[in-house]
Amino acid sequence: MASLWPFVLVAASGMLAIDTARPRNSTLHHLTKHLLQKYHKDVRPVHDWSEATTVYLGVFVRAVLAVDVQNQKLKTNIWYSEVWDDEFLSWNSSTFDDISEISLPLSAIWAPDIIINEFVDIERLPEHPYVYVNSSGTIKNSKSIQVVSACSLETYAFPFDIQNCSLTFKSILHTVEDVDLAFLRSREDIQHDKNAFLNDSEWELLSVSSTYNTLQSSAGEFAQIQFHVVIRRHPQVYIVSLMIPSIFLMLVDLGSFYIPPTCRARIVFKTSVLVGYTVFRVNMSGEMPQSTMSTPLIGVFFTVCMAFLVLSLAKSILLVKLLHYEQRSGQERPLLYLRGDTDADGLSLDPRAHLDGVTESPVCQEHQAQSGTLKEVLSQLQSISNYFQTQEQADQQEVRWLAILGRVDRLLFQGYLVVLGLFATSLGALWARWGCW
Repeated sequence: MASLWPFVLVAASGMLAIDTARPRNSTLHHLTKHLLQKYHKDVRPVHDWSEATTVYLGVFVRAVLAVDVQNQKLKTNIWYSEVWDDEFLSWNSSTFDDISEISLPLSAIWAPDIIINEFVDIERLPEHPYVYVNSSGTIKNSKSIQVVSACSLETYAFPFDIQNCSLTFKSILHTVEDVDLAFLRSREDIQHDKNAFLNDSEWELLSVSSTYNTLQSSAGEFAQIQFHVVIRRHPQVYIVSLMIPSIFLMLVDLGSFYIPPTCRARIVFKTSVLVGYTVFRVNMSGEMPQSTMSTPLIGVFFTVCMAFLVLSLAKSILLVKLLHYEQRSGQERPLLYLRGDTDADGLSLDPRAHLDGVTESPVCQEHQAQSGTLKEVLSQLQSISNYFQTQEQADQQEVRWLAILGRVDRLLFQGYLVVLGLFATSLGALWARWGCW
């Protein structure tokens, strides 16, 4: 009998352990049942309906996932927190084994209907179905969200562009008399806190400023909080792949103005540069943001430089065409020889002389031959004089065309220099503005 006492003591101790462990489990179950048994999640959790429920909001920008300039959309990943007081979910912690905080299903309690005004498509990460509730009735709901929001994206300063997009949080149904909004953290902490941001993408987070205001509508006055997310692009890749090659092409095209305008090799050179411009433009279009709202400054200057190149090429082609026409119209005309045949002594043998030689005397025949020869010589001299006058007029016309086209060439060169100067100044100003943030 004495040998059974050890087993009895072990069994008794096990039963005591079960009894001591069971109350804590049953206490948590009893507390949850106590809170939710008579809870109505469809009713705003206040004892006095005239008092507003204040929802405290907190936002942490974690990453910029995509910037769709063509569709004017911004895709971000944010960590979003909501905190509010539920007057029907409070308890005395000393009554329930000093339990001060428990987790409850979000679907079982009342939750504010807060939305983002700018969202066009919302992609949530795995849902967080539970919220934390403490003994005083304060509920904490935190979740990670991928938000695709509408944003007015400007590409004029590309690749030194800075974007400012807003995320506006407000209640769908409840006016400010029922649901009011407030900041979970101070505005200074929100603006300068970048610890949660993953700075390993194309975009860098500069600041997140916030404002509180009320929106008046026909349904009433609604409280809303705006978070202004300011980001800027890292331009190093685009400087190497776009800006430097485009500047090289512009300098090569600028150097082509030093080739003499009358040289046909200038046309070949400018045509080669134009082919290079076209190929580079096609490759550049895949890297530049496409938007119907604004055009990048670098694209505008590149198009203007191509226009100057085409005008200069057209001017060179026109010049060569005019010179070729003048040369053909001013070709040396063959001199007219004396009409008739010439004998061994150089005198003209007029066929009529054989017919009239019977009746005319030798003196008359010699006089007529000399008179015809003088007329032929005078005619040839007049032709030569007319030729030289025509040639002189053609030379003067060529000089005038060369002077006009030379002035056009100088104007194109000066305009090209002005465009390049504006391009360099504008990019420098945009770069300086980008660096000031």
